[in-house]
Formats: sequence, structure tokens, C-alpha cells
Amino acid sequence: MMILFSIMSSIGRDRSNDECSVIGDKGEIGFIDYEDDTSVCCYDTKEEGPIVISSPFPFMRGKPQSVFVGETSVYPITLENTSSESVDLWAVTIFCSNPVDSFTISLLEPPSVSSDVECIRGFLEGFSLEDRVLQPHRTLTIWLSCKPKDIGLHTSVVHFDVGDDRIERVVFLLAEDKVSQSICTNKPYLRVPRRKPQNVGNGYVVSPTPTRAPNQSFKYKLPQYEIPDDVREFLEKKLVPKVIKEGLRRENYADYFDILLIMEELHLEKEMRKHDMECVTMRRRGAHFLALEVPGLAERRPSLVHGDLVFAKFASMNADNTTPSYQGFIYRVEADEVLLKFDNEFHKHHQSGFAYSIRFTYNRANMRRLYQAIQKATSLDSNLLFPSESSKRSIKPNPFVPFTALNEEQLHSVEMILGCESAPPYMIYGPPGTGKTMTLVEAILQLYTGRENACILVCAASNSAADHILEKLTAEAVAQVKDNEIFRLNATSRLYEDVHPNNIRFCYFEESIFRCPPLKALLRYRIIISTYMSTSLLYKEGVDHGHFSHIFLDEAGQASEPETMIPLSKLCQKETVVVLAGDPKQLGPVVYSKEAVKFGLGKSYLERLFERECYLNEDKSFVTKLRRNYRCHPGILDLPSKLFYKGELIACKEGTSVQKPWLSILPHKDFPVLFVGIQGSNEREGNNPSWFNRIEASKVVDLIKKLTASADLREVDIGVITPYRQQVVKINTVLESLDIPGVKVGSVEQFQGQEKEVIIVSTVRSTVKHNEFDRAFSLGFLSNPRRFNVAITRARSLLVVVGNPHIVSKDPYWHKLLWYCADNKSYQGCPLPERQHYAGEEPILET
Repeated sequence: MMILFSIMSSIGRDRSNDECSVIGDKGEIGFIDYEDDTSVCCYDTKEEGPIVISSPFPFMRGKPQSVFVGETSVYPITLENTSSESVDLWAVTIFCSNPVDSFTISLLEPPSVSSDVECIRGFLEGFSLEDRVLQPHRTLTIWLSCKPKDIGLHTSVVHFDVGDDRIERVVFLLAEDKVSQSICTNKPYLRVPRRKPQNVGNGYVVSPTPTRAPNQSFKYKLPQYEIPDDVREFLEKKLVPKVIKEGLRRENYADYFDILLIMEELHLEKEMRKHDMECVTMRRRGAHFLALEVPGLAERRPSLVHGDLVFAKFASMNADNTTPSYQGFIYRVEADEVLLKFDNEFHKHHQSGFAYSIRFTYNRANMRRLYQAIQKATSLDSNLLFPSESSKRSIKPNPFVPFTALNEEQLHSVEMILGCESAPPYMIYGPPGTGKTMTLVEAILQLYTGRENACILVCAASNSAADHILEKLTAEAVAQVKDNEIFRLNATSRLYEDVHPNNIRFCYFEESIFRCPPLKALLRYRIIISTYMSTSLLYKEGVDHGHFSHIFLDEAGQASEPETMIPLSKLCQKETVVVLAGDPKQLGPVVYSKEAVKFGLGKSYLERLFERECYLNEDKSFVTKLRRNYRCHPGILDLPSKLFYKGELIACKEGTSVQKPWLSILPHKDFPVLFVGIQGSNEREGNNPSWFNRIEASKVVDLIKKLTASADLREVDIGVITPYRQQVVKINTVLESLDIPGVKVGSVEQFQGQEKEVIIVSTVRSTVKHNEFDRAFSLGFLSNPRRFNVAITRARSLLVVVGNPHIVSKDPYWHKLLWYCADNKSYQGCPLPERQHYAGEEPILET
């Protein structure tokens, strides 16, 4: 517990006319993390002497009691003299409160609303009580009151000077409003016990695969790539293979990444086994599916995807090893449950209330594609895998007339792409809002319209990013890409309804299931757009190396190197022009094994190339760095520019004057970044391990209501970023009840590559207790600079952060943001933490 002893005058209050009188001294209180330091909640009264003092407002189920804003909450404190002697009680003092003056004490019970006028007028309360004598074996009762003016945690420290001792009590109350109360849980969190993994045995009933089309065959079959037993045993002993110790080289490329992928696969196997369940029920969803609730699914623990396998066995008193298991497939992953498809006989005999033992195992198809990609990558030209300054690049000047207005760097990028004739890869380094997608689209359209023999493959790290490129290419009226020459390749696992109706005409599907068209059809398209993983379908259908003259890799910083190699190793030859676009300072690849991350699987191909001298030195024949940001207000851009981009970003957004809709919430009308400090409470409910903070949720909703009160700002112009799935659910619940459906609420990953006029960030965490847990599962914002960078660069005109400053300031990046706001007089809320100075940091100047 940290208490700052700053002396200031103390006043008493008369409720009838608010007259004040000085009656003592008090101090200021720092942040007390009661979840991390339980000593402030538990007292050993036997060691405190003969006077036994009760705890005011004791915790309920490990949490502070609640009080409504504007209402007075009162609790009696008893002082019992257990001895045979009189004891002097010199003073009872509220040493400090946070917020200041939010707690008072009195000798009499405060009058109620229904009390008579004389009683109310005669009542006195204050911050200190005069000395008195505690008689032997008698009890004195005093009253502690709190009337909060705003939501959030209210804290007080009360001192009892008894004889020669000082006894201390720390008080916590959680002030709430109707919104926070409306999302309060009535189901205490109960962690689902994990059982030892079950042995499915050799026999099980197989269900039909959800993705394979009838009579579907491919030119190239995907090998199994089973993990060798000796390698498995070696890695399970936490030993580091020799090839990893040697470091990545051209000679060991496949062997090196092969080990990293095995590390990842072994981790996935282990994680899946942790989430086996027993005696669980499933309910029918439609005629063909069963829905299974999966604890932890909200935070991707386990990380289940369409096509993963589930083994179900009847869990009854008579069940034994001979009881058959049924293999099912995951058809859809929802917020907290999955839809499963089993053999028809299983569905026919299923009844409501039947209990099952469930075992998960992931579908190895994607992992096998990665193994295949790195094996085939060994045949790629050295200029693709390990380019150097000695690498020769053939570039012909190629002037062009742009379809859209481009700046100097963007024009140079397109000119270089049009002039390239072979490897090494050309790179567009695009920090947030600098228009790298616009640059890619311009280059693709120039190739499409200017070269009849150009055949282009465009890859993106996500479906949403691939769809975005499709929309940009087909929306350009000047270029007029023909519908029969552009194709959006979707994985068979993608849901039909996930595709916008305007885009469905560019896709191929059968009975609402996406397919890869036959080879002859594929070869007719001049532009094919896909995710990295789905490009494996082109190879399986028989598309040859060198068919594509150009391969564009968008969001290349978000894909692991083996994932990037899927299109390159299978479809690229020496003459293919490869273009990468991305930002190594934003979100990187999703890798679950810490060991695999440590040795390089968490590093993208784009990031590794940036370590090569020719890219690191920003040689213009290898890379163009876009510096002009068209998204953010200069006040929003300034900090990330200094933290991540050497202060080189240039704010070019038009109309940067702060607009009317948010003038009412900004303390500094010319500075569009606001930090709202609030001390809430972390909660979980039911068997869902995802966290939420209803105090922060209420504050976020309050901000949205104030912003949307103006007709100048639409709901769709506002986005809310928060790292926990349950916080997303809680905020959406309130917004729906208030008929505010247009605001998008989601994780950082869901906002990657997107922008909103206003972004509100809810950090959720109110204690340091779970910081290590968050790091272990890659949750939250702390200790993840890339996630921080993405979160604070999505806003065009206004960025608001709602969070506990004492928790977020544990991270150096969030600490800088906090004090960036404070230094610009744009901080509101609870008292600030002490300013820290991290090693090697440079001061961030005021805007």
C-alpha cells in the first residue's frame, strides 16, 4: 500500500447549509491495488491490542460493495474495548480519501430522507472526531458515510489513535450507475475443472468432412508430414536442436523452419488436450448441427477454427474404453460456442440432456501446407530468400499516368514496381494511414491496363483485407476491371454470409460453399485475390510456377514466413516480380509457442528482409518508405511517429481543426487525445474466463452518448477498441439497449487496417495481479508495443483512452501516452500515478 503524506487542511460539513470548519489535518492517497495486496483487506485484530475495530464496508465475494452515484452509503464501525481498563481514544480521523472528501464520519447514524427537518439540520459529519474514553467491555459505534459524485473505485484510509497505538482501516467502495448495474453478473465465475486427456482409441465413427466436394480431386496431393518420434522426444525435453543453434542460413532454411513449425504444433497439441471436457451437454441448432459451449473460446483459449476435429463419447456410468467415440467437425466458431457436425446416426440418437466426454484435436491441414511451403522454398532463387546489396535488379524506367492522386513516394513506388523484372522483392514500407493499399491498387491497375500479358496474384493476411483490395480494384471507374478477369478465391471454410453481396459475383461456390474453380477457369483470370493460406488451392489445382508475372503480398508483416512462402514457393520463379507491403511496427504473425517465437517463427518475412542491409538502409531500388499520413490529426500522430517511426511521419490530413461534436468532452479543445482515468473492477462470470470492467464500459457508453448527441457525428464514425471479448459483449449489450447499433466494438486485430473518425479505447485492467497471465496468453494491451501502435493510430480526429492510469503506466509506451495527455492538459479522472523515466527514453514534447 502506498500513501503519500501530503498535509492539507481538513474540513467538517453541515448537511443543512454546507458551512465548513477546520478540525484537523489529512493527507493524499495513492493507488491501492487491493487485488494484488490483500493485506489492506484482512486484519489480525489479536495483534492490534485490546481494542477490536470492525472493518467498514467489508468485501462481498472478494469485491468491494457497490453504491449508486448520488446516493449516500452508510456503514457502522464498532470499537470494542475487550479489556478491564479504560482506554483513551484520542482521535478518529479520515487521513485521506480518493476522490478527495468523498468519505465522512459521524457519531450518530446519518438521517434518512424521511427524517424530520430538525433531525436533518442538527446532524453533523466531518473528517475527524474529538477524543473520548472507551469504557471497559463497552462498544462505541461511529458511522462512515460516502456519497460519490462519479463512478469508479472510492478509497479511504481511516486512522484510530488508541492509547499509544495507531490502528488503520482501509475502505473500498465501488460507485456505480444504472448502466454498470445493468451488466452486472448474477453468476459468479467458476473455473471449469480440466480432466486428464482421454484416449480415443483406434476405433471411432467418422463424420463427413465439411469442406471436401464430392468426387473432388487435385493434381498435387498434400503429404502428411508426420512429426518424427525422435524430434518430438527431443523437443519435449526442452532441448534446442543444433540447426536452431546455428541460426537461419540458406543451407538450413527448410530444416530450421521445420523445427520451428514442430515446436508450434507440439504446443497446439498440448493446449488442445488441456481443454478436454467431461459430462457436458450439447443442444440442437437447426436440423444438422449441435452447439457446444466452450469455456475460454472468447479469448481463443483454445484456438478453435472451422474444420478442427472433435471426438465425442457418451459419458454414462456404464461407459468404458469399449464405448465408441464419434468424430465430428467444427462448422462454425461463435462467441462462446461451436457448431458441430457428426455422423447422421449420432445426430439421430442425440437427445437433450445427454452428457458427453469431449476431446479436441486441431485439423493439421494448414500446418501441413506450411511444412510443404518451406520444403519447396529451398528451390527459390537466393535473391528471394536472402537478398543483398550485391543482388542485381533489372529496372527499366516506366513513366505512367496515375489513375488516382499520388504523392511523391507513392509515385516512386509504382514506378519501381512497373520497372522491376525479377527478384529481389520490392518493398513498400507503409506506416499507419500512409496509403500503402492505395499504392498497391494503383500498381495493380497500371499492370492490368498497360500489359496484356500481366497475370497478377494478390495475397492478404486476412479475408477482410483481401475483400478491401477487391473493392478498391473494382471501384476504380477509370481502369474498369472486367468482372470475368478478376477472381476472389475463398477458402472452403469461409462462411457464405461472411462475403458482402456486392462481392459474391467475383467468387466461385457450390450450394453456398466456396470452391476453387477448375484449372481452365483459373487460367483465364488476370487478377486473383486470396489469403496467403488459400493460395495453396491454386497449386493443388495445377497452376504452374511462373504463371503469375507479379505476386503482391499485402499486410506482409502479419504473416509468418512459412505462411508467406505458400504463394512464393509454389507459384514463383526467378522472373516473377514480388512486391511486399506492410509495417513491421504493427501487428505481427499469430504464433502460440513461446519457444517458436523466440527462435524466429514470430518474425515475418517482411521483418526479416528489413534486417538485410539493402532494406535496412532504405535503398530506393529495394524499398520505399511512405511518410505522409492522411488519416490522423497531427496531435494523434505525433506520439506514435516519435515512438515507432523516428519522428519522420508527416501529418497531411485535411480539416484538422477540432470539430464541434467533441468540444464538450475535451479539456483542451485543440488537442484531440484524451485520457480518462478511472479505477474500476475486473470481473468474470459463469464459466467464461474472459474479463470485463463494467465501470469502464459505463464510461465508454457515456462518452458515446455525448458524442452522438450531435447530428454532426454518425454512430458508424465511432469505434471502440478493447482487448477482451467479454468487454466487447458488455459494451454491445448496453449499446443495443440504447438503440445505438452503429458503433463498432472489437479487438485491436479487428481494427487492423481500418480507421474511424473517433476511437475510444477501453483497457479493462484494474490490477497488476493478472499481468503475467495476459502476457502468457497474448491478451490485453500491456507489453505489446505493436498492439499499442495499432490501437492509437486508428482514429482520424479524436482518440479517447479509458483506463486505470496506475495499471497502464506499468508499460513504458502507455506511460508515455498517459503523460503526453497530462502534459497537454488533456487528462481527466482519478489522481495520476508517479511519473517514471524509462532507460533510453527521450522526452515527448508538448504539442
